[in-house]
Amino acid sequence: MAGESLGVEIVDAALAEKAAPLAEKLVADQVASKLTAQDPTLWGPDAESESAIRLSWTTLHKSSRPLIGEIAALRAELHAEGVDRVVLAGMGGSSLAPEVITGTDDVALTVLDTTDPGQVADALAGDLSRTVLVVSSKSGGTVETDSHRRIFAKAFAASGIDAARRIVVVTDPGSPFSKLAEEEGYRKTFLADPNVGGRYSALTAFGLVPSGLAGADIARLLDQAAAASDVLSADSADNPAIQLAAALGAAHAEGAEKVVFADTGSGIKGFGDWAEQLIAESTGKLGTGLLPVVVEGPGAPGFADAKSDATAVAIGSAIEPAKISVTGSLGGQFLLWEYATAIAGRLLGINPFDQPDVEAAKKAARALLDNPDALKGGEQPSNVDGTVQIFGSEGVATEGKLADVLRAFLASAPENGYVSVQAYLDRLDDASAALLRPEVAKRSGLQTTFGWGPRFLHSTGQYHKGGHQNGVFLQLTGAVEHDLEVPDRPYTLGVLQHAQALGDGQVLAEHGRPVLRLHLTDRAAGLAELVRALQEVDA
Repeated sequence: MAGESLGVEIVDAALAEKAAPLAEKLVADQVASKLTAQDPTLWGPDAESESAIRLSWTTLHKSSRPLIGEIAALRAELHAEGVDRVVLAGMGGSSLAPEVITGTDDVALTVLDTTDPGQVADALAGDLSRTVLVVSSKSGGTVETDSHRRIFAKAFAASGIDAARRIVVVTDPGSPFSKLAEEEGYRKTFLADPNVGGRYSALTAFGLVPSGLAGADIARLLDQAAAASDVLSADSADNPAIQLAAALGAAHAEGAEKVVFADTGSGIKGFGDWAEQLIAESTGKLGTGLLPVVVEGPGAPGFADAKSDATAVAIGSAIEPAKISVTGSLGGQFLLWEYATAIAGRLLGINPFDQPDVEAAKKAARALLDNPDALKGGEQPSNVDGTVQIFGSEGVATEGKLADVLRAFLASAPENGYVSVQAYLDRLDDASAALLRPEVAKRSGLQTTFGWGPRFLHSTGQYHKGGHQNGVFLQLTGAVEHDLEVPDRPYTLGVLQHAQALGDGQVLAEHGRPVLRLHLTDRAAGLAELVRALQEVDA
């Protein structure tokens, strides 16, 4: 299905009826054509200054064409030197889009959007003689990405490799990172369109450079987006973006503030993770928004049993109980969801191009890094069960066995609320943590999201603070067996990872949200104990 024409089907008749008048109004207001023309007034005067510098994504299928040849030329140069392993250091849109593009094209790309020392060490353990590091950051100031750059540069040098020849940069023109890249003499710097925000950047250099160097067919991707652009810019009730935005807006107005994604044979790998960031960060603010919930398949808890607070969306065939299905190529779907999300922002009365609450967790983490004593000796668990240390924010019950703590915690969620499971662990070695999402959803009866930390901080992190304030947050942290130094920085990766977890938990608690943190003194054993404890919680 990845190559078929773009299509949106509102399967649920009642939802289609409620969406129709919204679609008619969007057509009458010429929203699609104005968006294509990059009209910054579509979201009201408060949003105008930001939206005026964030709308170039509507024409990337044309403006990104010159990158195809540049990327192909660099790839050929690298291959001639025996360099054919691509590692990407990037966060948020800089990593999520390339991961979907390369996954769908079935080409290898090692994505580093983590501060877990074990996962970074695994990437370092690959053949450095064949490795090029792509460092993607709009400014260069992203702490995770800067840490990866420093660690790899030192590792290259220690292996007798000229680090500058093995580092490729993607950044904005005139950024501090572009200046650093020039000073360090890095192999090549690709400058992305500065008038595109990170979550809309799939078809900029941020999405295309690592994907193209890894071997993905980026020309075809742009062709797919170009083929979709005419229909998406049309002021017509048949415009899939108008249909999708109207359906999501109508559902939200009826209390369905969550959007549950299941792949139903689309041929696109990991699309939900990309859409999650786009929708959550764009809409989750001012106490409103759409919370994306990515599930394992159409039979998974949360999709198969979606209640009135959620809209089930199939990426692919319209399998029951989906209320909406979306089909089309990857390039077409990138553009479709960007249009639909921006238009949904108009319906929700928010600015889809800012992220006012993302900085709060970063500030809290930085404050902890500046006060290392707070990270070392100041923490005492409220309770311990086996290899699991239990910490709770104010008002969170921590007494009893782990199963008792989990039972009370899940019961504390408000009606039609949600559970967010946040794993500050190794996405590869601790992959079994993802099994917690369906277990928690089944036991709680609530929509449940799962995110790897700190990756989700650049994704759903905005919604958690700015969206509907009805979430409860289960954090998982783990003991670090072998830490990694960050060259010329006063902290290790393990310390940074811990600071990010505690900082985000602190901000959530300040918002009055319940936070239960489970620290695994033995990761494998702790995850097994956690699954067993969950199975004791009554569904």
